[in-house]
Amino acid sequence: MKRLRNALELEKLRKTITAENSKFEKIVTVCGGPGCSICGSETIKKTFLRELRKNKLTNKVKLIFSGCHGFCEQGPVVVIRPRGIFYPKVAPENVADIVSETIMKDKVISELLYEDPSSGKKIACEKDIPFYKAQDRVLMAQNELIDPAVVEDYISNGGYKALSIVLTKTKPEEVIDKVKRSGLRGRGGGGFSTGLKWESCRKAKGDIKYVICNCDEGDPGAFMDRALLEGNPHLVLEGMVVGAYAIGAKEGYIYVRHEYPQARKNAAIAINHARKMGFLGKNILGTDFSFDIEIARGGGAFICGESTALMASLEGKIGEPRDKQHLHTVESGLWNRPSNLNNVETWANVPVIINKGADWYSRIGTADSKGTKIFSLVGKVKNTGLIEVPMGITLKEIIYEIGGGPPDGKDFKAVQTGGPSGGCIPKKLLNLPVDFDSLAKAGSMMGSGGMIVMDESTCMVDVARYFLKFLMEESCGKCLPCREGIKRMHEIVTGIVEGRANGESIELLEELSEVVRDASLCALGKTAPNPVLSTLKYFRDEYEAHVKEKKCPAGVCTALISYHINEEVCTGCGACLKVCSHKAIRGEKKKHHRINQDLCTKCGSCINMCKFDAIVVR
Repeated sequence: MKRLRNALELEKLRKTITAENSKFEKIVTVCGGPGCSICGSETIKKTFLRELRKNKLTNKVKLIFSGCHGFCEQGPVVVIRPRGIFYPKVAPENVADIVSETIMKDKVISELLYEDPSSGKKIACEKDIPFYKAQDRVLMAQNELIDPAVVEDYISNGGYKALSIVLTKTKPEEVIDKVKRSGLRGRGGGGFSTGLKWESCRKAKGDIKYVICNCDEGDPGAFMDRALLEGNPHLVLEGMVVGAYAIGAKEGYIYVRHEYPQARKNAAIAINHARKMGFLGKNILGTDFSFDIEIARGGGAFICGESTALMASLEGKIGEPRDKQHLHTVESGLWNRPSNLNNVETWANVPVIINKGADWYSRIGTADSKGTKIFSLVGKVKNTGLIEVPMGITLKEIIYEIGGGPPDGKDFKAVQTGGPSGGCIPKKLLNLPVDFDSLAKAGSMMGSGGMIVMDESTCMVDVARYFLKFLMEESCGKCLPCREGIKRMHEIVTGIVEGRANGESIELLEELSEVVRDASLCALGKTAPNPVLSTLKYFRDEYEAHVKEKKCPAGVCTALISYHINEEVCTGCGACLKVCSHKAIRGEKKKHHRINQDLCTKCGSCINMCKFDAIVVR
């Protein structure tokens, strides 16, 4: 691995790699993302390698063990280019057939193709699958072309071209101006103008400045930053180096949460390769600009996603936030020096903007929310995974065209956006554009990109209780409104779902939510009431049913429901009786069964077992 002395040597190397890759007739990409890895993609990769060697195809077929493709529930995913044949849920025993038929004979194996759950049709090409078709994969598409441990893959796909342009042809002020004109806003939750942030940091007094990458996403079910840093770490590094050049920083840090060992490993490999090739370190690409990056491991605290708490953690202190009303981190951040913090997705957008231009980027999205956004689409929806969509797309398009809608014919009820501090948006707002301002007006937020879909079987009061429990446990406890307020809110909502609330509980909960929102020190406390306030706004009738009627309309809250057997439907098969561990069900074979309410724990096992829908929840 030779150190590159200038931009010309980089372009010469790019041409060499491209020429070497041109000998391959086909490219087999095995997804190595988190979801596929759990399903055994490492074994699939090894099996492919063995079969390719066995058939003497290693000089004709390139095998890539890539980052996340996004369609996580279909893993392990294999894509064969140039045709883009998409095989989901590939098992080791399928590999030999794929090699012998699809790779050697160019035949599609119908039995292995993806079947669309809505139409029932089998689809051969990745680009034609509805989950992918409605997306605009500016960043995520690059994951499929690159082995994160092979820097040559990144270079052959245009890697470090943006850095070369910036260092040889662009002044720092011009870089900042381009990022400002692109309209890029921070993807970590705040949504502040990236270019203005960089400009403020550049103008801040001080010879020593830092750039920091936040990969401490702690939202339940969210893994957008993880997928980018694991799958395309050089893209993030390139964005950081460009940002450091624009700001005037010589040192940078990637703050990765403890639970992301593969992201740390891939980032470390990328940093090592970047140093060896001259993309990091002294005199980058032969210029007088020097910059290096270190990796810092977080302890897994949710609060450390907040900028000042993250920087305190980097300093070796307790991860607690500080007041930002009078002093901002761009002026006094890490070790009280000017510091620019952006999350993984924000940094990853920077090389794209430099390469394709601010005007190109600003044409994507809405007037005030430019570009694409990666979301983690999970919950009660047919197609789950990571999606990348243009800003301004509607919730309906995401949930139904990409997600396929709720499964089992159930009706959509709400979607929670923005992580645990986001709000729940009801069915009547399905046509709401997904952008920073529209979500905020609806009582939610963009956040880092979590999106949890709920159907008619979801209790919205119980949802609020769940998120309050998470936030209560993750509060650092520094300020009283957050520490005690969220705890008290959780107590009130728990009382509501357990049938212990009185007529004043809802008003008290609403009033307390507003106090916590207005008086808390940092964004965790200020946004913690969102799940409560949004569900009170759109689903107040469910709260009132819990309090006044002692009834859970969704049939979820166990203290307010009871299980019964419909004797007209029950066949006396005995399936529910066998599965009931508390022996609450009695009845003879082929005769109507009954549930003893004193013994029933409402675990739901009988409902899951009954094939005749004879179990009724009241």
